[in-house]
Amino acid sequence: MRPTSKHSGFTLIEMIIVIAITAIIGSMVALFLRAPLDSYIAQDRRARLADTADGALRRMARDIRLALPNSVRVTTVGSVVYLEFLGTRSGGRYRAQGGGDILDFTAADNSFDVLGPAIDMEAGDRIAVYNLGIDGADAWKGETLAAYTGGTANASNIAITAKQFPLASTGNRFQVVGGPVSYACNPTAGTLTRYWGYAIALNQPTPPAAPASSALLANRVSACNFTYQPGITERGGLVSMTLSLSQAGEIVSLYATTQVSNQP
Repeated sequence: MRPTSKHSGFTLIEMIIVIAITAIIGSMVALFLRAPLDSYIAQDRRARLADTADGALRRMARDIRLALPNSVRVTTVGSVVYLEFLGTRSGGRYRAQGGGDILDFTAADNSFDVLGPAIDMEAGDRIAVYNLGIDGADAWKGETLAAYTGGTANASNIAITAKQFPLASTGNRFQVVGGPVSYACNPTAGTLTRYWGYAIALNQPTPPAAPASSALLANRVSACNFTYQPGITERGGLVSMTLSLSQAGEIVSLYATTQVSNQP
């Protein structure tokens, strides 16, 4: 006589019931977890968009603060907004009188002494003196600019192409101009791009052509606006910047202002 087994297994019906109950419990758990997960993902997306927009506006502000006085200009072509200025690398004071090499404003001059510490110069730099951004004293027309003719050096005497600057600076100041810089905001393409390394042009390029270098500062741009008010204060202007980024229905808009020194 065979011994009787005390072990028994699940029937098919019992297994189906267990699977059904597990599925119901899993669906309920997923339902409760979905809202917090969606909220976390949306919050992370907004944070990333805000961080990108903030970084782009901060980079623009750093550049704009170094703009040559009275050189900022803004134009809009279609949906694209362009902001351009002449970027400066440094500056100082020129010798206007006394012994030494003075900067002559009565005739073309090709060099002058720097008062104070020597200035770091690079090949291709330009010297600007008393740029007012008006006819007769406009850097975009080349009226207040002279090309630096030396090489990379820590210079206490600066050699330039022979130039008679139209006006003397009231504070005997000059600026070292590295070249033009442009920012192009294109909501249609969803991009904010920085351009540099191109030639100075009387008419604002939209966009700058080769050999301009470019770098993408932000994508997913849905809207933007740049404005420039030259006369906010007696010696300064104001650049206002609005930048909106969007992704998967989330929109982040940031507004920033940067004061521009217009004291030449």
